Amino acid sequence: MSTIRQIQVTFDCAEPERVARFWCEVLGYVVPDPPEGFASWEEYGRTLPSEDRGSWFACADPSGVGPRLFFQRVPEGKVVKNRVHLDVRVGTGLVGAERLAALEAECARLVALGAVRERLLPADEDNESCIVMRDVEGNEFCLD
Repeated sequence: MSTIRQIQVTFDCAEPERVARFWCEVLGYVVPDPPEGFASWEEYGRTLPSEDRGSWFACADPSGVGPRLFFQRVPEGKVVKNRVHLDVRVGTGLVGAERLAALEAECARLVALGAVRERLLPADEDNESCIVMRDVEGNEFCLD
C-alpha cells in the first residue's frame, strides 16, 4: 500500500492568475518556471487555443514543503460558503494579546493586497483567536 505525501489544493475561480498571485503574496509562494522551451508564461500562453488561454495558473512553495496551489477558471461564480478553506498559520505558539497583535498585523497586510476581513473569532475555553477573511475572489480563509 502506497502512502501519498504530496497534495495540490485547487481553487475554482474567474481569474486564475490574479488569485494565484494574491496567494503567492500571502504565503511567500512563487510562480513555477514556464515549460521548457518558453521564456515566459505569456509566451507559452500564445501557443494555446484562445479558449484555453488564462484558464489556469499555479504557484508553489519555493522550499518544496507546502502543497502546490492550482487555480482553474470556471464559468460559475462563488455562491456558497467554502466546504474547505486554508488556515494561514501566523499565530502558531502565540497566545493572548501577542497572538492577536500578530493576527491583526497580518490582516492589515492582506487587506492591502485585496483581501477582505470578515470577523474576529475571539479566544474561548477551547480555541485561540483567529480572523476569518476572504481572498480577492471571495474564498474564505482564516488567519490562525
